[in-house]
Amino acid sequence: MIYNSLNKKSKAAEFPEAVVRGIAPDRGLYFPEKIHRLPDSFFENIEQESIPEIAFQAIAPFVEGSIPENELRKIIEETLDFDFPIVPITNQMGTLELFQGPTLAFKDVGARFMARCLGYFNRENTSQKITVLVATSGDTGGAVANGFLGVPGIEVVILYPKGKVSEVQEQQLTTLGQNITALEVDGVFDDCQDMVKTAFLDEDITKHKQLTSANSINVARWLPQMFYYFIAYRALKKINKPLVVSVPSGNFGNICAGLMAREIGLPIDHFIASTNINDVVPDFLSSGVYTPKKSSPTISNAMDVGDPSNFIRILKIFGDDFESLKETFSGYRFTDDETREALKEIHEISGYVADPHGAVGYLGLKEYLKDHPEKYGIFLETAHPVKFLDTVEDTLNIKVDIPERLKETLSKTKESIEIQDYQGLKNFLLR
Repeated sequence: MIYNSLNKKSKAAEFPEAVVRGIAPDRGLYFPEKIHRLPDSFFENIEQESIPEIAFQAIAPFVEGSIPENELRKIIEETLDFDFPIVPITNQMGTLELFQGPTLAFKDVGARFMARCLGYFNRENTSQKITVLVATSGDTGGAVANGFLGVPGIEVVILYPKGKVSEVQEQQLTTLGQNITALEVDGVFDDCQDMVKTAFLDEDITKHKQLTSANSINVARWLPQMFYYFIAYRALKKINKPLVVSVPSGNFGNICAGLMAREIGLPIDHFIASTNINDVVPDFLSSGVYTPKKSSPTISNAMDVGDPSNFIRILKIFGDDFESLKETFSGYRFTDDETREALKEIHEISGYVADPHGAVGYLGLKEYLKDHPEKYGIFLETAHPVKFLDTVEDTLNIKVDIPERLKETLSKTKESIEIQDYQGLKNFLLR
């Protein structure tokens, strides 16, 4: 499989190079040269296959020629070693829980898959360190830190916006030590993301360090998120209704992976991008004009993104055909007040405790299903509610149980390095 830069000014790369580089030299995102299509018979019998086998069939063509089958199967088994339950909310919708992994966030899948791929590619050259440079608006940092913890030959540098991630999220990315370093940035997520992109093009750094990114711009973080949608379809096929998926969306990697799953044949009828007030994509769907904005802080902080990197990949999937995109893809935006009301509504009708991101997903799905009662929908629960303890407990007037695997993390001492600007990042990397 060959990957091309969407900026079209860099040479094509095979999967290992695309993963190690993270972003192409022309600052473009990598995109596969061709998209395979799974046969109809695969989906007709999907409920008879195991989840690891389904995942293997979905991802194997994208890594063709780069990882032997036995190694790829091992990577998938280790990546997907936890459950993905679907919880009914009403007779027309449910929620797919993606937070049963080690850091209680959906990003565990992509981070674990990428860490294992990178470890495999670097297995015979661990003395030549690779630096994983990643920006986080919340959950990416913890998932990447956990996924890469102790991997030989890999050091991880995580940039996060000071005061704009939850206490639990901050503890998860600042307390692990070993090969993980957290940089606390005086700014917003977009500032962190811009610094990461700038570092990749800074020859003062790249001539001394091999950099890669573990954000969803990296193909090894982005593509395995397809697995969620196969898992959901396998579980819900028996309902025999058109399936709609609402995805809480920030940098748009997750929903982009869902659209790629559909492109290779997965029969999902419609996708909904549910956002908070950082609504660049819903605005685009209304106006046809893409206008990046400075991000604004919300209680669903992992979606506080003003210029989502992966949207260009979505446009590529649809061949930049705006009308075709709108047939398959809707977008809605919601305020913090609406999100709090949704948390209450979900709890009242089902007893389910959602997190703010899941609540936004619920609102988008509810809005869409008003006009499509013949369909069945799921919204993605992307993080455990304990990660947003104050918001959830204050809104619902309940106590959220803290999972055992999180208690130790919360008791550790935070260690981070504060930086003000890009020069601070550069100085650190060249230390």
